[in-house]
Amino acid sequence: MALMQSNRVEFMVGVAVALFAVGAGTAYFFYISNKKLKSCLDPKIFKRFKLVKLTQLSHNVAKFRFALPKSTSVLGLPIGQHISCRGKDSQGDEVIRPYTPTSLDTDVGYFELVIKMYPQGRMSHHFREMKEGDYMDVKGPKGRFKYEPGQVRAFGMLAGGTGIAPMFQVARAVLENPIDKTNVQLIYANVTYDDILLKEELDSMASTFPNRFKVYYVLNQPPEGWEGGEGFISREMIQAHIPEPGSDIKILRCGPPPMNKAMAAHLDALGYTSLMQFQF
Repeated sequence: MALMQSNRVEFMVGVAVALFAVGAGTAYFFYISNKKLKSCLDPKIFKRFKLVKLTQLSHNVAKFRFALPKSTSVLGLPIGQHISCRGKDSQGDEVIRPYTPTSLDTDVGYFELVIKMYPQGRMSHHFREMKEGDYMDVKGPKGRFKYEPGQVRAFGMLAGGTGIAPMFQVARAVLENPIDKTNVQLIYANVTYDDILLKEELDSMASTFPNRFKVYYVLNQPPEGWEGGEGFISREMIQAHIPEPGSDIKILRCGPPPMNKAMAAHLDALGYTSLMQFQF
């Protein structure tokens, strides 16, 4: 009897701790979501942010963490929108490119960019030359996408290469919001296995939310023994891994122009109306 009472007490304490953790997380999310926190961005004027941590993820991909003015500051970027970054190319000429942070406003005190640096990319040169302590000129927000919890039953996502950035941000916002029960199904295409960005984070999300987040990888040049999709995203892949057409779903797509054009044609042919689609 004493053992049973002891086990019951331990069980009740465990439940209480779990409920407290969930409640605290929910309360914090609502605090960030509802409190009118001042944005660090300006849509018309470039502001400078210091690079405080540079993490090399592969030979041509790195994660850049920029500090905000205070440890409690938020970037103030609406979910699914982007910022403009200004730098110098190899000739010293000014270049401005849009990027979507992989961080959210719940990541207070900083924001992060995961950047793939291309050999001939003008802004890629600027990022390659950056060192911790350097500053980046940023302005924003920009973009037409508007996220509201529960606005659809499910998001279908078609991403290629660096087009994963806005998808990752939207998926994080959905899954980390305790009041949003939206499902997310992602097809992510790349050339080689090494080109897959944020794979560890995506796989972790799929493991943590197995009933709400699915990711299907497609490679144009797959390694031996590859079990994902091969070639380019096809209509058959969309039918198998993306929500069916419906008034309560939204298909998001982001990738190179040829991919976006091909995906739009596939979606149109499969019966997805323009209202069911959004291109970043």
